[in-house]
Parts: sequence; C-alpha cells; structure tokens
Amino acid sequence: MMSAIASAQLGDDVFQEDPTINELETLAADTMGKEAALLVPSGTMANLISVLSHCERGSEVILGDQAHSFMYEAGGISAFGGIHSRQVSNQRDGTLKLEDVESAIRQDNVHFPPTRLICLENTHNRCFGMPLTVEYTKSVVQLAGDHGISVHVDGARIFNAAASLKVNPRELTESVNSVSFCLSKGLSAPVGSMVCGSAEFIAQARRNRKALGGGMRQAGIIAAAGIRALETMVDRISDDHRNAKKLADGIAEIDGLGINLDTVKTNIVYFSLNRHDIAGEVLVNRMSELGIHFFELSPHTYRLVTHTDVDENDMDAVLKAFRKVMEDL
Repeated sequence: MMSAIASAQLGDDVFQEDPTINELETLAADTMGKEAALLVPSGTMANLISVLSHCERGSEVILGDQAHSFMYEAGGISAFGGIHSRQVSNQRDGTLKLEDVESAIRQDNVHFPPTRLICLENTHNRCFGMPLTVEYTKSVVQLAGDHGISVHVDGARIFNAAASLKVNPRELTESVNSVSFCLSKGLSAPVGSMVCGSAEFIAQARRNRKALGGGMRQAGIIAAAGIRALETMVDRISDDHRNAKKLADGIAEIDGLGINLDTVKTNIVYFSLNRHDIAGEVLVNRMSELGIHFFELSPHTYRLVTHTDVDENDMDAVLKAFRKVMEDL
C-alpha cells in the first residue's frame, strides 16, 4: 500500500481530474453493482451525504435504534440536513421487523414528515457484527419500493457480511438505492470511505460532499491505498473471522467472563464480565496495562474486533492475558 501511495498519479478531484480517484470510484461502483461512486473522507460523512442526497429538509428517515448513524454520528442528519429520524427497534441479528418498518412509514398527512428513506446497517456494529442476508435486504427493498421509498445500506463492514454469508458483495447491495463502505476497516487502507449509487444520485452526493467540506484536491494518495485494498485485501477478511471465533471460544472457557458463541459471525466479539463485585472499568484498565485495549460499551459489556494487524498468535496472547487478569481479580 505504501508503494502504491508513493507512486500514485494525482490531479484535482474537485474537478474530477485525479486519475487514481477516478479509477477507485469506477472499481468501487463495479464492486457494489452500481453506476457510480464517490470517495469521501470518512464513514460518518458517507452516511450523512447519502441521507442528504435522498432526503429534503423536513422529511424523515427510518433507521434502527442501534444504528451507527443514529447512535454515533453526532445527529448530523438533523443538524445539517433538517431531516427527522424515526427509530425502529433493532432485533438481535441487526434486522428490523418488516411489520415495524411498515408501521413507521408515514401516511400522506400534513401533520407528518414524509418518509423518504430506510437505512440498514450491514454488518451491524451494535448487534454483534451480525450480517444481513441477501433475502432480508431484498425484502426491505420490496417493502420500500411499494411505498416509493429509497433504501440506503451503511455497509462499513459489507465485505465482512459477504465473507460470512459466502456471497459476492454485490449480491448484498445491487438491489438497494445506495451503499457506503469503509476502506479502512477490514480492507485495511489508512483512510477513506465510498458512497455508491446511480449516476444521478452520485452527482447530488458530490454536491453535498462539497458543501460539507469533503472535496479534496490531490487525494489520489488516499485512493491508491483504496484500490490496493479492494484488489488484494478482500479475501483475507475471513482470517479475521477465524481469529474472532478462536478468541470467542477461548473467552467462553474463562471463569467470570460470559459470551454467546452463536452471535460471533464476523470479526466482532461481544462479551460480558459476570462478576459484579468488580467494577467494569477495572477489567479495561488491567488489560490495558498488558497492552490489550478495548472499552466498556455498557455496564459489564465489552467489544473486541479482529483485523489485519493481529493474528492467531495474538489471540493466544489476549486469552492468556484475560486468564491472568481474571485469576488475579
């Protein structure tokens, strides 16, 4: 990746003259089964741009109550877009019940904001990293289409979903109106996210990117790493899943820690501290002293994520550290 960055051909992307970015956008669009794509600095901006491009001020988006775009993106869709969000309860597998979604779609009534968009997240960060299936995604698209509503997928970890389900990524995205994905998670690039959709949608997304300050000049240095990521890092994602499974299996054998092994489908491992005589942050601090860093998502609940910079030996080291800390406590 570093050699690709160093040798990247550059131009001015605001004028669409950066050949490396143009190549990345073409590759990303083809990978997702879309007409066009847009490079943006972050996943948060990717989701914000997507919602702004689908919705007008005063309209409404339906999303899960555990969605990253609802929980962790600073309320950007309302702050910058004047767009109302309506939450539907996420199920443990990251899905939204179709009947709940349909009930949340507004009637054509002057009292209500018009529903313009449904957002899904695949894999779902706060729902154990669970993947949404092709069939489920298509069922949401069908429901949305019946009501004249678009569907956007926050696919920050869409390649993890594809690896887990053993499908081509485009099978998970070709039916939806837009999808965003991160270059810097499982794909292992330093920075950047992609927004993919129709040519008309991406033209509007490009305008919104400029308005949000996301237009970059000679950003081919970012795109070069993104190209290398898409070309060489997709197949290795299953390694992360194997490491996560090894980690989860080991945690299940440690007294005082709890885990539901059925929830470990990708590279995210949620586990709990079952000893309530120990403050939650104590475990975090003691593990940090041993060079293993994570944080408490909710009382006595934690998340671990595997990635390209850790291997099977690291899983053994983490489990050894957990055993030592729990024995000492």
